[in-house]
Amino acid sequence: MAERFLPIYLMAVGGGALSIGFLNGLDNLLSALYSFPGGYLSDRLGMKRALLVFNIVAMGGFLVVILIPSWQAVLVGAVFFLSWTAISLPATMDVVAKVLPMNKRTMGVSMQSLVRRIPMGLGPILGGLCIGAWGERNGVRLAFVVAFLLSGLAAALQQVLIDVEPPVTVGGSQGVKAEKNPFRLLGAMCPSLKRLLVSDILVRFCEQIPYAFVVVWCMKTIAAPVTALQFGILTSIEMATALFVYIPVAYFADRSTKKPFVVTTFIFFTLFPLALLFCRSFPLLVFAFILRGFKEFGEPTRKALIMDLAPEHRKAAMFGLYYLLRDVIVSVAAFGGAFLWQVGPATNFLVAFSCGLVGTIGFAWWGSDLSGSS
Repeated sequence: MAERFLPIYLMAVGGGALSIGFLNGLDNLLSALYSFPGGYLSDRLGMKRALLVFNIVAMGGFLVVILIPSWQAVLVGAVFFLSWTAISLPATMDVVAKVLPMNKRTMGVSMQSLVRRIPMGLGPILGGLCIGAWGERNGVRLAFVVAFLLSGLAAALQQVLIDVEPPVTVGGSQGVKAEKNPFRLLGAMCPSLKRLLVSDILVRFCEQIPYAFVVVWCMKTIAAPVTALQFGILTSIEMATALFVYIPVAYFADRSTKKPFVVTTFIFFTLFPLALLFCRSFPLLVFAFILRGFKEFGEPTRKALIMDLAPEHRKAAMFGLYYLLRDVIVSVAAFGGAFLWQVGPATNFLVAFSCGLVGTIGFAWWGSDLSGSS
């Protein structure tokens, strides 16, 4: 409900372009720093206990934004509420890998992504309605109140619905000690996974350089700016597009090699900032956000490929390490996006497009699938 409108909220409470860029960079950096601990805690505590901790941390962040209406409070609260996705994802992917055979993992990840994007599609519309009714300041804070309540409900449901999972200890049920040293774990990363990581970093540069400024472009910059509700509709169009492609792509990806699907999703990532540069009205932005939705074409396939290439009994930790390395580097692009935006939106979008192009060509040329791993 509120995440996509945070740049607008920052501007409403006195923040500028640099605060927006700092928030986006903080998002990437914290996502990186939280990923490996998330994998470690999942291995150490078990998914059920770890998720309870993660929920409480996110709720604390929501409270900061609710209680203190300032751009500094958003940055402080973000340290807590931005943790949810990054810190919980390794545990979620580990469960998918454990309960499904290899030829069903892409479908499993796709179903998780599909369910997750239903509220991601509906939420921005509700957030846009809140902003339309109560303004950019109070509307966003009200959305955070709802987020706080839903997080509490989610925490309760997780404790009821998730089976108890014993933590991983020496001599335990899985016979492997949870690894807390990322440098030691790096040695277990195979060359194929490292090549995917390098290409993924460049493509994420393409995504994150303009990411925080997409809403600013649509609502403040173009000649025919859209309303908050219209931007919420654009986001819902993006999510609906992703929902339509998940299942058929997963079906075919589980029955063939995964690399072509990953290359295709990298292509859509690359084209979005270029398309956005030429879309300056609501009807044209609809086509741009459909294109943005297609970037999810091979995202579950990429996550499934990471799990395939990760060593057995280290999948949650290796998934966390992958995101740690990727997002620490990509956070530089997110911070730098603010400075490129100050030079000009066209500069921001074109630099992003160039990064995506290099990453896509690189993976198409020397990336490999599980069958070609070494």
